[in-house]
Amino acid sequence: MTLATRLSDALQRLSAERLRGIRRGIEKESLRSGPSGALSLTPHPLALGAPLTHPHITTDYSESQLELITGAHGSVEQTLGELSRIHAFVYRTLAELGEERLWVGSMPCGLPPDENIPLGRYGSSHIGRAKSVYRMGLAHRYGRRMQTICGIHYNWSLPGLSNDEHFALIRNFRRQSFLLLWLFGASPAVCGSFVAGREHGLQPLAQGSLYLPHATSLRMGRLGYQSEAQSQLAVSYNSLESYAGSLHDAMTKPYPAYEAIGIRNLGGEYNQLSTTLLQIENEFYGTIRPKRVIRSGERPLHALLERGVEYIEVRCMDLDPFVPTGIGAPTMRFLDIFLLHCLLRASPPDTPEEIAALGRNQHRTAGFGREPGLKLERDGREVALVDWAEEILAECAPIAAALDAALGGSAHAEALAEANALLARPDGLPSARALATMQRDFGGSHVQFVRAQGEQVRNHFLGLPWAPEHQAAFSAMARVSVERQAAIEAADEGDFETFRRDYLAPERLAV
Repeated sequence: MTLATRLSDALQRLSAERLRGIRRGIEKESLRSGPSGALSLTPHPLALGAPLTHPHITTDYSESQLELITGAHGSVEQTLGELSRIHAFVYRTLAELGEERLWVGSMPCGLPPDENIPLGRYGSSHIGRAKSVYRMGLAHRYGRRMQTICGIHYNWSLPGLSNDEHFALIRNFRRQSFLLLWLFGASPAVCGSFVAGREHGLQPLAQGSLYLPHATSLRMGRLGYQSEAQSQLAVSYNSLESYAGSLHDAMTKPYPAYEAIGIRNLGGEYNQLSTTLLQIENEFYGTIRPKRVIRSGERPLHALLERGVEYIEVRCMDLDPFVPTGIGAPTMRFLDIFLLHCLLRASPPDTPEEIAALGRNQHRTAGFGREPGLKLERDGREVALVDWAEEILAECAPIAAALDAALGGSAHAEALAEANALLARPDGLPSARALATMQRDFGGSHVQFVRAQGEQVRNHFLGLPWAPEHQAAFSAMARVSVERQAAIEAADEGDFETFRRDYLAPERLAV
């Protein structure tokens, strides 16, 4: 049986009803910056609500790093509609308070010295303090600059998938995610403040800016979300059990370099939550994660083991500085096609050797993806990136047709056609467009390019019609979130150290 026949047979087993049941949601990170393009050092605006408890507006690593979160929706339009409304509220609130903007690039704006980047603050409750201590731990382990990188997380679910099917999808995604970096990477350059004092291997682009001429996504390369310590974690995605076992060991066994940091400093302040390789599950860096909505106080790994995978989280998408919401409808539709392809294609078990090769492929694509003739590793041999990409896109054609048949219209076929067209004209890729615009219009300045794009995005959202009921709804959410945080703080019992030890107890990870 040919590969095309196997894919066709697998696709036929997916009913139109199940395809219509796909749900997708977005988590979008953005730094707050001043008009000049420097990181804002002000606290998270109270008018936006309490980041500990707000369902749609929180912070990620830094107090200056907003995270905007949609619910799970049955259509791309609904998802982008909610994301647009959240943006509109944030921009209007920031405009009322002063001159702050959202930074629309993945690589950060002008950064102060590392120690001056403010950590996220979540109030005086035990869980709020734990979130801040966790971020302090990240600062000690990796530095604060790395944590200011921003991206899009795409949460995706298809009804009726088993744990094994989710992990088969994840294995294929990891094999083929180079294509997403190539098609949608949009971070070929950085502000020099991001790599100050570090070995970086970048080339000068202009005063204060650095780049690699064929880079697609420096965010996903060696200077992005990387960890030498975590590189020894050859996490297997062959089953929920193998995945959970790898993370369990990383969260329960002390790691010498982090033992040297210690839980507390000499003054009694907390340096980190634990001395293990991973403080908590979220510290594990990956291009994709199996996820499950957790209950109050529950550990994510326990939730996965007890109730199974509910959805997957795609974590390798850059912010698109040319799109107001950071991600556009064609990109989301392509992701739906791509994820179905990862699900339907045969997915052999991974091996430590393959896992290492996939890491090398990621770095090659991130740093040199647009280099003519670039080759990647596949099944122990080298293959041209463009040839492999062409093969994947050809296999996606019946999937796009099936989605259009189930949902109506031709939008998925059009999204796939757009991706195919980029194979012939890579100068149309977001990374190439960003670099060309930077050099043509802004003297090669990364900061000036992203700043100008940010002004356009700000004007876009401030110019949109804004219904009074939208303002009332978001104002109420902000108020309720502040009240909920106060209630959590009032209900706390015992001391923080007891809470910390209890939350991190290994038995809380088991079923």
